[in-house]
Amino acid sequence: MEPNRQEFRDAMARLGAAVTIVTTDGPAGGRVGITASAVCSVTDSPPTLLVCMNRNSSLNPAAKANGVLCVNVLSGEDQSLSNLFAGFTGADQATRFSEGSWTTLATGAPVLEDAVAALDCVVEEVLEKGTHSVMFAQVRAIRLGTARPALIWFSRNYHPVGLPG
Repeated sequence: MEPNRQEFRDAMARLGAAVTIVTTDGPAGGRVGITASAVCSVTDSPPTLLVCMNRNSSLNPAAKANGVLCVNVLSGEDQSLSNLFAGFTGADQATRFSEGSWTTLATGAPVLEDAVAALDCVVEEVLEKGTHSVMFAQVRAIRLGTARPALIWFSRNYHPVGLPG
């Protein structure tokens, strides 16, 4: 028997994940950003990420239209920024980007200057599965920030993950 939706969601809540802000910008889709935890590496040759997002997300059509995105890995100090980009405050896109310092790398997608790491990508392929789009994004530039605790999402709460030593 197949598990129900809530059982699956409860199980996934026990799978810790890095908290990121995924951004895009370009003339076709505009400047958009959301908080996401469904991001993982696919291969290092060529360096490629998988970014999974709900089809109803504001980022979904914008990233498809622009063909670029940046995965900004948040630090343990960035919970309020994560909440802002998650839409918990009701802020529009312009207000979201008024917080933090933003720059760009190779693609023009917004890069959070304080990110633990930023991976600037070109969208190579999109697969539609159920309620979500799975984007395969080839990394074109990387910016490593200061080594400090990162932010993870586990059991429906934020948790900073410290550095060893």
